[in-house]
Amino acid sequence: MSIWEYANPTKFMGWTAPVMRAAFWLAGLCLAVGLIWGFFFTPDDFRQGSTVKIIYLHVPAALMAINAWIMMLAASLIWVVRRHHVSALAARAAAPVGLVMTLIALFTGGIWGQPMWGTYWAWDPRLTSFLILFLFYLGYIALWEAIEDPDTAADLTSVLCMVGSVFAILSRYAVNFWNQGLHQGASLSLDKEENVADVFWIPLLVCIAGFVLLFIALVLMRTRTEIRARRMRALQARAQRA
Repeated sequence: MSIWEYANPTKFMGWTAPVMRAAFWLAGLCLAVGLIWGFFFTPDDFRQGSTVKIIYLHVPAALMAINAWIMMLAASLIWVVRRHHVSALAARAAAPVGLVMTLIALFTGGIWGQPMWGTYWAWDPRLTSFLILFLFYLGYIALWEAIEDPDTAADLTSVLCMVGSVFAILSRYAVNFWNQGLHQGASLSLDKEENVADVFWIPLLVCIAGFVLLFIALVLMRTRTEIRARRMRALQARAQRA
């Protein structure tokens, strides 16, 4: 059996229902445990005080804002290569979720930055590239809404997604490219010496798992809604022709 059979709209609606429900429950559990653990049972940082605890919202949201766009890029490439409608609908479904994640990251970053930098905003390379990514999300959603033909919209948004991927990459690696930026280095890294202390790191991983599961659940839910909407439009078109 080919893996593409699971992306058939009918089969997709079948297997995603239990996966979506499980992802919602697990996301709620992870977020409840991670946020309560992080905000109430971890110590203040010796340098940043209690403000460091914004990490449990800021880092997972920023991570998912970038990875949501990468997921959209993968789905867009599948559409361009295979013309698979579910992939295009999945990319469309992920965009508002990624937009909210980006907004959360920008907002919490400002709250975290004010006591650290003395300002809510600075034209730091990572912050600037993140703001541009936010604008790309807005443009992507607007382009889908502006074009009536869904295949044409999928083609043009796929191109926009490829261009915007440059800023998704810059958002992730800007600190490495421009060392003079105000933004700190990565909180999580394959290099153990660059990770935050274990007392913060473990609940942070739980929060990240919660955000990942929430993203999966929301994208599945929205993709299922897009499939239903596409079916409704097809039925309405048939009724008009009849």
